[in-house]
Amino acid sequence: MTMKLELLVLPVSDVDRARAFYEQAGFRLDLAKDVTDGYRVVHLTPPGSEASIIFGTGLTTAEPGSAQGLYLVVADVEEARETLLGRGIEVSEVFHDGKGLFFHGHDAGDVVHDGPGQERIAGPHPERASYGSYATFSDPDGNGWVLQEITQRFPGR
Repeated sequence: MTMKLELLVLPVSDVDRARAFYEQAGFRLDLAKDVTDGYRVVHLTPPGSEASIIFGTGLTTAEPGSAQGLYLVVADVEEARETLLGRGIEVSEVFHDGKGLFFHGHDAGDVVHDGPGQERIAGPHPERASYGSYATFSDPDGNGWVLQEITQRFPGR
């Protein structure tokens, strides 16, 4: 059986502001529809992605900004960071985990997932190892995104 992640629901407080942010970040608008009074949907897709995001009114009771650790895989984290900065999006400096394994989380708002097994070090991974370099950003509500550089996938991925 094959299962593919297709859609993530993001909790936002201001639909128009969130839409403007994600379009500014380069996400493609797939749908924007007022379905009924109190039910509004905006559906966007990151560049090159098969999975999308959706937000609106009447979609979720989750607290705006509570979606954390949302990963966007990129071939070159420094280039992706510069592209987002050029679009007016605030992005952290590139960093890597000194323990060499995994980074989970982001550094915006009150939610930080830097666990005791992590050591956040400035700059890309010294060997530019796949899965090893990161940058973070958040939408206006604080939903937290991680850019992760992957140049060669693990077998079976």
